[in-house]
Amino acid sequence: MKILFFDTKPYDREAFDSTLGEFENVEITYLDAEINPQTARLAKGYDAVCLFVAADVCENTLAALGECGVKLVLMRCAGFNNVNMDAAKKFGITVMRVPSYSPEAISEHALALAFAVNRHIHKAYIKVRENNFSLMGLTGMNFYGKTAGIIGTGKIGASMCRACHGLGMKVIAYDKYPNPSLDFVTYLPLDEVLSKSDLISLHCPLTDETYHMIDFSAIEKMKDNVILINTSRGALIDTNDLIRGIRAHKFAGVGLDVYEEEGDFVFENLEDDILSSSVTARLLSFPNVIVTSHQGFFTKEALAAISRTTLENAVSFERGAPIKENIVI
Repeated sequence: MKILFFDTKPYDREAFDSTLGEFENVEITYLDAEINPQTARLAKGYDAVCLFVAADVCENTLAALGECGVKLVLMRCAGFNNVNMDAAKKFGITVMRVPSYSPEAISEHALALAFAVNRHIHKAYIKVRENNFSLMGLTGMNFYGKTAGIIGTGKIGASMCRACHGLGMKVIAYDKYPNPSLDFVTYLPLDEVLSKSDLISLHCPLTDETYHMIDFSAIEKMKDNVILINTSRGALIDTNDLIRGIRAHKFAGVGLDVYEEEGDFVFENLEDDILSSSVTARLLSFPNVIVTSHQGFFTKEALAAISRTTLENAVSFERGAPIKENIVI
């Protein structure tokens, strides 16, 4: 099987090259270019393309892939909301993903963000580097004995529940499908989770139902001085409403590894550029907000798991028995 990889970084190549030896008769070509209707035509002669979470897999792109004879799109990630599913079906293209790679990688990053914004680590680091050892403005709170509200308790959310429970927090959660393995978690309606939590962490997929689930109405239901963490999907939060809530002093801290406008510059080095988005720039201006670059997945263990599952998907498809739980369409 010949696979053309789009938008690859050095760490992608390193991870897949390390795993490739386990799979016979798989040939990989790496491209730096992102996929679009024009670059998709480079897939002529390939059996599959491999894409990442920020790829815009629109109908025109899928049409071009279909014309090139590509029958498989391999998403080296869990998310697939950027793929036009109707178009994939129309052009006879199967889409497979990596539904789970390392839940702990993301839950640990969510917890790291929670600790950092709570104890103002980002501010303290800068102050001490400038020989300012004052403690003014660095007051946090104990997580021990507080209430963690976890929205979404799949594999990642469950890992976050266990981590918070290990800290001595009371854990409450909202999920349409409660996880029976979490016997220490109290499931409540969403409004109650929002109103009773000192720490709220989002771990649910982006759907029509969850789009902007955290809007100003939801923010008003939260406790004052709540900590909000999002390592799931940016559009779960209405960014303009979040900014309004921050300006109203609702939050002790906000930690975001994902945000609505990240598609244009996620994983790219733009340090010499001026961001055209006023919304993202406004988020970055607040002293109690930490934004990271969609790096929750970024551990050695997760990269290895992503590589292995992606290549297993490719081989299973080639053999005519694709792994059912990894098929999107």
